[in-house]
Amino acid sequence: MNSMRAVDLLAEARFRKQPMAALPEECRPPEPKVAYNIQKLLVKRLISNYGGQPVGYKIACTSKSARDFLKFYEPFYGRLLSPFVKESPARLAANAFSMRVVEPEFAFRIAKDLPASAAPYNMDTVATAVDAVLPAIEIVETRYIDWTKVDVPSLIADNGCNGAWVQGLSYPKWEKIDFPAHQVALVVNGKEIRRGRGDAIMGHPFNALTWLANFLCQQGGGLNAGDLVSTGTCMDVYEAEVGDDIRVDFGVIGAVELLFEGP
Repeated sequence: MNSMRAVDLLAEARFRKQPMAALPEECRPPEPKVAYNIQKLLVKRLISNYGGQPVGYKIACTSKSARDFLKFYEPFYGRLLSPFVKESPARLAANAFSMRVVEPEFAFRIAKDLPASAAPYNMDTVATAVDAVLPAIEIVETRYIDWTKVDVPSLIADNGCNGAWVQGLSYPKWEKIDFPAHQVALVVNGKEIRRGRGDAIMGHPFNALTWLANFLCQQGGGLNAGDLVSTGTCMDVYEAEVGDDIRVDFGVIGAVELLFEGP
């Protein structure tokens, strides 16, 4: 198949903000391994155009609701790129996005390398590499007109559907947090509309982090010190409207805020 053709189409769809129905069959990745190769090439193209660098990973399909929605029953990842990483409180132009799917997520900063040479990792060994937890919002966006009508390898190729990512302040005292029971509230325009818990993320956000550490090692890579990792939504997603003022409250961990500004 023509991987570079897929990269060209996905990059141009992002640059021009013109979504497509689907990748043409001749350059559509048939399975995740091919899709990740396309993603890697696409990331290089995006960095070449926007500048910056990769700063970590977003993990998708870590909750039952996400798996049922996508009909795909294992996680997948995309890269967090510095041009699309914003600090809370963030003000983003609503019309910069073709879709504004909001996902409240537990994120972690990695303090030391987790190389392939030491794999496989378990949740305990991965936890020793965590420096801090951060409250986060991922804005999910694809280069497809209707992302529910394309296959998951096509979503992986599109950098795992990452549009942007907003991070709150880091919280270093994570060892005392009961992540599975930890509640998160989504407040839109002053009204709480959703609640979630950490156990929505594969039973524990560290399970998603462990999956990523081992999966990257299988690909010949690994997590590196300084990487940020967002572990997937802890509640049903919210499709934001123009003008929405969004606050996600992670309790003692902190809060993260996002305003989708209108024209």
